[in-house]
Amino acid sequence: MSIGDNIRKHRELKKVTKDELAMKARMGVHTLESYENNERVPELDTILKISTVLDIPASELMETEEEDTLMDDELQTLIKEIGVKRSKLILKKARDFSEQDVLRAMNLLYDLNQQKK
Repeated sequence: MSIGDNIRKHRELKKVTKDELAMKARMGVHTLESYENNERVPELDTILKISTVLDIPASELMETEEEDTLMDDELQTLIKEIGVKRSKLILKKARDFSEQDVLRAMNLLYDLNQQKK
């Protein structure tokens, strides 16, 4: 399943309408529909908002069937962009923390980056 499929599945399981989820996550209904229809992939901060509204771990929205396969193209591109050394450092540190801690840290980094702009 894709992230969009996971969003739809959990929204329907929680009996939340598209309008309700969009309003509570502070996004447009059309944006939410584009995620659920796999036309767009939400950013991490958006996934965190949706997971908070649906009261589920963000990891459940991000789980895909292809995670158990070889490294995907996006991951390879990211490693090339930031370099193998930084990628290894980040991944080694990430395994020392819970998924919730990593997501919290990513949110802090995102906020710091926004303050710079």
